[in-house]
Amino acid sequence: MRSRFSLKQEFLKKWILGLQRCRSSKKNMSIFERKKVIKLSADVAMASARKGTTCWSRALIADAIKEGNADKHLAEKILGPASERQLTEKVPVGAMAYNKRIRSKKILKRSSVILRTIKCAPQAARPSSIVKRLVGKRRQILRSLIPGGEFMNGVSLIEETLDYIISLRAQVDVMRSLASASKLVNLN
Repeated sequence: MRSRFSLKQEFLKKWILGLQRCRSSKKNMSIFERKKVIKLSADVAMASARKGTTCWSRALIADAIKEGNADKHLAEKILGPASERQLTEKVPVGAMAYNKRIRSKKILKRSSVILRTIKCAPQAARPSSIVKRLVGKRRQILRSLIPGGEFMNGVSLIEETLDYIISLRAQVDVMRSLASASKLVNLN
């Protein structure tokens, strides 16, 4: 894993480049359009700063440029030339097989749960089953928060979550320092 400082530098470079590309296309933007451009360029810049090494970064970029997305043209403009977009075209081979394996596990788990509830109904009140249910609910919430999280198992979900948090923290640090620098420039 890279240091946070180099991640911040890479993010800032890609973010400013993306903002410049968007600004050059349209001079007069409304506040809503500016907000959308800033958010999308920040997300795409952070994901491309990770160079497609994480599932969440590939999922974020793929979601931004998928067909039918209203911001597809904008995301492609932010990503720039085809050399930068190549990381979005990499489809992890293991992810497809892994997705099928998850579905098989879910089907198997569902059928075993049905059999178990038929055999012994009072098991639902056991503390271990309550804990498992709570952990399962929290894992589902975490999967919904992390881009591409619905396709991950427990261990990779935790690893990707930690990496995503580090990246978001770096993104916030860069944005805060940029905002404070702009305040200082405006005061002088």
